[in-house]
Amino acid sequence: MLLCCCLFALAPQEPPAPRPAPAAARAPAPDDPTPWVAKELAAACTAAAERGLAWLARQQSATGCWTGIVGHKLNADYVELPAALPVEQQLRTGHGHPGVTAFCGMAFLAGGHLPDRGRYGAVVRKAHDYLCARSLETGLVADSGTRMYSHAFATSFLAEVHGMAGTSSGKLVLERAVNLIVDSQNQHGGWRYNPFDRETDLSVTVCQVQALRAARNIGIRVPAETIDRAVDYVAKSRVPAGRHAGLFYYKIHGRGAYDKPSEFAINAAALTALTSAGVHDEDLAEPVLRFLLDDYPAVAGDHGDHYFFWYGNYYAAQAFYQHGGPALRAYYSRLAADLLAGQRQDGSWENRTGPGHDWSTAVACILLQMPRQYLPIFQR
Repeated sequence: MLLCCCLFALAPQEPPAPRPAPAAARAPAPDDPTPWVAKELAAACTAAAERGLAWLARQQSATGCWTGIVGHKLNADYVELPAALPVEQQLRTGHGHPGVTAFCGMAFLAGGHLPDRGRYGAVVRKAHDYLCARSLETGLVADSGTRMYSHAFATSFLAEVHGMAGTSSGKLVLERAVNLIVDSQNQHGGWRYNPFDRETDLSVTVCQVQALRAARNIGIRVPAETIDRAVDYVAKSRVPAGRHAGLFYYKIHGRGAYDKPSEFAINAAALTALTSAGVHDEDLAEPVLRFLLDDYPAVAGDHGDHYFFWYGNYYAAQAFYQHGGPALRAYYSRLAADLLAGQRQDGSWENRTGPGHDWSTAVACILLQMPRQYLPIFQR
């Protein structure tokens, strides 16, 4: 009952006014940290993120994109898709990875950089224009063989840019991207790798829910029914009893259903999906946050340069931030220390299993800039 009542947080009534540009917001400076970040740690995080952004700016192609391996997780591996354009060809032909590009763009937004404003204004504008140029007539934002994961992240980035410094052309691309997500929701209430796929998993679903939330926040119409059905699907994925009670299954339909109830990234994504849809319930969150805290050392120790670490902590950070308190302080102190220790001399972070170093560096910069609270995912 609580889940259904909370859905009104995204009900499309009067569209909200666009958010002010992040430069107009008060961000905690290194000498004025948020209560859950010590002053010295906040300063170190800011400095590391600045080095990371400088490295990312140097990697951006002339067409405005960043590159990455277009693939999917297969057990503990990350496998390139057969139809994907390899990174070497992306670099040679001016193509790129829209999902990686969106993450890179959000890393700059997380630092308060806007299109055509400030030190990295041109970088953000080029990323935005690249993603708009990769919008197909169907509304799908794709390049190099990418699928719904990348589409959702591109939609989120376009929504954030439009809310800060919108253009009519960008709005059209954004509306088409949102409509594709809405239309592609399947009979179970979720999404999978491709548009109109009849299978469903939590990992892809949370990306779409967050994209819809970002769009709805800046006045793009999102049907309440779409969110209702998505939250119902996530709620049904919760383990009802037993050793993993309160955690979430990766899938509850089709092959592999009711498996993987104790994956770090899946549980972080599930809780983030619910909070993105306006569901705030401490009894629901507590077992997930406890599991994430307990499992973090293994994820960081065994998979520090792996897709598991970067993707999982992108969502775990949001889950902890939205619920705050001692758990957030404990989690972020561990995460920040690991990120600071893992930065390479050139300013980047390594991702040997996954899309690549551009992506991991973007995620690291987003996480290190959490205390600045520019991105809506790190606002309450």
